[in-house]
Amino acid sequence: MAADPAPQQRAADAGVTAAPGGLLDLLRVAAVVLDSDGRIALWSPEAEQVFGFTAAEALGRYAARLFVAPENRQLAMTLFGRVRAGAVWAGVFPVRHRDGSDRQVEFRTMRLVDRGGGVLALGLAADVSTVRRVETDMALSERLVEQSPVGVGVFDTGLRFVRVNAALAGLAGRPAAALLGLTPGEALPSADADGVESALRRVLATGRPVLDQRVSGGPQDETGRDHVWSVCHYRLDDSTGRVLGLAVSVIDVSERHWASAEAMEARERLAVIADAGVRIGTTLDLQQTARELAQVAVPRLADLAAVDILDSVLGDTDDPFGSATAADGSIRFRTLAVAAGYPTQAIHAADPVGAIAHYDPSRTISTAVREARPVLVPRTEGPLMDEVARDEQAAGVLARAGVHSYLAVPLTARGEVLGTLSLYRTVTPRAFGRQDETLACELAARAGVCIDNARLYGRERETALTLQRSLLPQEPAAHTALETATRYRPAAAGREIGGDWFDVLPLADGKVALVVGDVMGRGVRAAAVMGQLRIATRALAGLDLAPADLLAHLDDIAAGLGDSFATCVYAVCDPRCSRCEISSAGHLPPVRVLPDGRAALVEIPVAAPLGVGGVPFSSVTVDTADGTLLALYTDGLVERRDRPIDSGLRELLCLLEGPARPLQETCDTVLDALYRSPDDDVALLLARLGGGTAAP
Repeated sequence: MAADPAPQQRAADAGVTAAPGGLLDLLRVAAVVLDSDGRIALWSPEAEQVFGFTAAEALGRYAARLFVAPENRQLAMTLFGRVRAGAVWAGVFPVRHRDGSDRQVEFRTMRLVDRGGGVLALGLAADVSTVRRVETDMALSERLVEQSPVGVGVFDTGLRFVRVNAALAGLAGRPAAALLGLTPGEALPSADADGVESALRRVLATGRPVLDQRVSGGPQDETGRDHVWSVCHYRLDDSTGRVLGLAVSVIDVSERHWASAEAMEARERLAVIADAGVRIGTTLDLQQTARELAQVAVPRLADLAAVDILDSVLGDTDDPFGSATAADGSIRFRTLAVAAGYPTQAIHAADPVGAIAHYDPSRTISTAVREARPVLVPRTEGPLMDEVARDEQAAGVLARAGVHSYLAVPLTARGEVLGTLSLYRTVTPRAFGRQDETLACELAARAGVCIDNARLYGRERETALTLQRSLLPQEPAAHTALETATRYRPAAAGREIGGDWFDVLPLADGKVALVVGDVMGRGVRAAAVMGQLRIATRALAGLDLAPADLLAHLDDIAAGLGDSFATCVYAVCDPRCSRCEISSAGHLPPVRVLPDGRAALVEIPVAAPLGVGGVPFSSVTVDTADGTLLALYTDGLVERRDRPIDSGLRELLCLLEGPARPLQETCDTVLDALYRSPDDDVALLLARLGGGTAAP
């Protein structure tokens, strides 16, 4: 008859599972059955390991004679009699091993009855040292788990708790007994249960442990922060590799986590302050400074930032606070910069850059200006959003964009409020706190000084520009034999003005003087010196002096103006004889473009600038036939930090040579090509011999 091919499968279907390597195997429990006379009837393989005798040597022999020493046989027979009578005896009994050594063996004996009513005795035996070792291991494991300050739990393969120590029960806030049989999601519903269970299943499947998984959840502490736990998962296998389940250890690291987070935030605040010191105030341009402040604030401090300046700060008044406040208490702002760290619709609720906005006294931004203090709105809920926004429509935009926290910080300098820095949070879930307020105030304090400097510089620069423009000719005098075109461009915004000037002066006998000069230095003083030299030049030109003589007189005048130096080129054109006499005081040479289009620099003997004193000047005379073009200019046209002056001169010659073009067009062409973010003022004077009407 064929053998059953699938006994293991039928056992599995019946719910029977093999458990190799279980506790009995670990203890090496031997089974011995004695008949009613005390002879060995059954002998297990483990018995051979405990007593040393093989089954062939043991079966049929009296047990008391086989492995009991003579002095203990009477006691053995007495105990055997009690077991036959129905008693159960357990304890340690000395036996003699086959090798002659005496060993302590732990027994558990009981009576058995066979089918015919015969009485047998079953003895289960294990070496005492093995039993004690297993007992010690189990006791240690039990105590280690129960007394550990670390939360420890054991899951079965279905991810349900089968063991929970007191520490873990305390972390869960429930009795240990209440957690048994629960899954992680049921035991800790407020934590990241899905993440924990996914990690547990991976460990169960792969055997790879997960160390220091951070899990956060409630209940929150007294500061309103979630608890944070460090969780480790590892699989439990027995000695044969059979998966028993999973173990989890949990440590509450909330205090350490939040301390580390606060330290990181402190480092970030220091980094923002350091960044602000480098990025804010790189120029003396008011709007650029405002942009730099807004860009430093996002996204490291806020998701959206706006810099609003009191409108009066941009005016001429010395009392920005008073003049910005209307009789009804409303305040007038002008927005200079808006920056967003992330795409957000909230930017549409901010005032457009350059626009003027009125905020009534109830608005948060008005309070910050009026009381000269930061105003923190941790949660912009309900009516608080109306106080933050400019109007009801803006409040709706901010709410839909997810703005949930707001901070307004005044920008102050020298005790005056200049404007505000408004900060919003949208995608950042955490509300503004006192630490954020402190950082924002530090940024505002730094930016306030820079904005005030830019404001004062702007006023001084505008004053100097006004002075300079008033001293420059508004419209060169018309001359029938000479066509002129002029351009003046101040230095780029954020730089002080210089002392560049030009002039076209009609002289006696139909002659015309062309003048271009440049006072060294910048600011109001340079503009004032330029005005004095220009007036002196006009007065000296009326004396019909030769160019070299005129420059000599100007040199004496400049020397009397203190530490003031200037370069100047003075040319007298005589259309009647088609000649032009030119003299230079340390100035760049003019360009002469012949009627056939060839361009070259006029070679003039080098001389010292005006103001050096006692230096002789010389002049050269060049032909200026009808159609000849003369170009006089200041060094700002051809000199830049990133380009040698020789390169600028060559480019200027290339731009001027070629067929004659309208002078206004030529001026624009030259400036478009050479005037690129200049570091200096630029004056350009073009004159074409041969008639025409002077052009402004």
